[in-house]
Amino acid sequence: MKTSKFQLTLALALTCAAITLSMAVRAQAQSLSYLAVFNGINGSGPSTVIQATDGNFYGTTAGAGEGDGSVGNVVRITPTGEISSIYSFCSLPHCADGQLPETPPILGSDGNLYGVTWGGGSDLNNGAGWGTVYKVTLGGQLTTLYTFCVVSCVDDGGNPSGLMQAADGNFYGTTLIGGEFGAGNLFKITPTGEFTVVHNFCSLANCADGQQPGVPPIQGLDGSLIGTTRGGGTHGGGVVYALSPLGTFNVVHTFFCSNGPCPRGSDPNGVVQDAAGNFFGTTLFGGSAGEGTAFEITSTHQFKLLHSFTYGAGTDPNTLTLGNDGNFYGTTEGIDGYGTIYQITPAGAYTTLHNFTYGGGTVPYTSLYQAPDGNFYGAIEYYVINSHGAEYRFNNNLGPLVQTVPLRGTAGTSVNILGNGLTGSSSVTFNGVEAAFTVESDSYIKATVPVGAKTGKVSVVTPSGTVSSNPQFVVAE
Repeated sequence: MKTSKFQLTLALALTCAAITLSMAVRAQAQSLSYLAVFNGINGSGPSTVIQATDGNFYGTTAGAGEGDGSVGNVVRITPTGEISSIYSFCSLPHCADGQLPETPPILGSDGNLYGVTWGGGSDLNNGAGWGTVYKVTLGGQLTTLYTFCVVSCVDDGGNPSGLMQAADGNFYGTTLIGGEFGAGNLFKITPTGEFTVVHNFCSLANCADGQQPGVPPIQGLDGSLIGTTRGGGTHGGGVVYALSPLGTFNVVHTFFCSNGPCPRGSDPNGVVQDAAGNFFGTTLFGGSAGEGTAFEITSTHQFKLLHSFTYGAGTDPNTLTLGNDGNFYGTTEGIDGYGTIYQITPAGAYTTLHNFTYGGGTVPYTSLYQAPDGNFYGAIEYYVINSHGAEYRFNNNLGPLVQTVPLRGTAGTSVNILGNGLTGSSSVTFNGVEAAFTVESDSYIKATVPVGAKTGKVSVVTPSGTVSSNPQFVVAE
């Protein structure tokens, strides 16, 4: 049948209208709003938040806070933006409980929050200690698990940079200074506070294994701990390292930056891993414009440069976040110092999603956290005059998800599943294999990894539909 010119014109017009409407819907869905604003009394200089089992958000502030002499606190923020301090640091003499919690806590598999403070934790120099590891319940009861540099920073390091919990139930972190060679270390600490140094950086000739690790590691699909150092390596630009489950330390990639333009970047932030085993990350410096890079290291350790940041499109990138659409999201502090939110695909296609502006919130100095509602959350240093920072919510039209704590385990492991609207859920599967579960609340399910499950998505059938986990859950042998 012959199609008339009119029919073709009409079809084209309808198609264009549909595309325009689709773009308009997506544009309307992409938005940024401010969840909570700090005033100095309830905190100052907030970190990114994380969601806990009660459905509320938790984070820290590096300054101010409620209570006499407080230098930072742990805060609870409801989904509607109400801020309350659940613990104020420096509450003990000489800040024995720590001060300056500059990184957010993590949610442990027991439902408590675990984190570090940058300073405090001893009576050295009237409270100017070198940091602590703490546990705090959602009700605000704090336990100091470890204090750094009590005897000597050579023994354990100082200025810890954060924690992660591995499949063995222990926590791992890094210190920026101290250790046997003064270049920081990788440490392990049990939930009861037993501390062990796992690796001292700069232990190889010319600091080939790196120095000054600025972020805690992640646990890879093979069980290795994967991390980065800001400096060191054979060419001074930092390294990506791996510590195997058997304790073997390897340098995965060295950033070449000795007396040169650093085309691949230098001073890497943390890395994230996709479902195929590839690692993605950013660097603070280097690249074609010297403003940092985004990169991929394949599962076979091949390096790929994905993007070079430029002053006109954002500088000083933070660590990437893997979204549930398979793309990566991040923030920069650049563009006249105001900052951006951006998306980068695994192939390196870069898109600026939001430009922060003067008077509308500036300097997004933290990485993003994707919550179960599908939105991204982050913190800015400045909001309006006389404010002390704020938490924002960025909607990029991504669907809801669930998160598992822990992210890895064997058959029989008890797993906490975080989400929203979970009451009435009828099924939980680990990569298609049905699991036993109990709905504890509207935001929390407790499940058991079933026999026969393989690495993949955890899916929950809720009254509103099926939601899946991001990232995937790794079923260990």
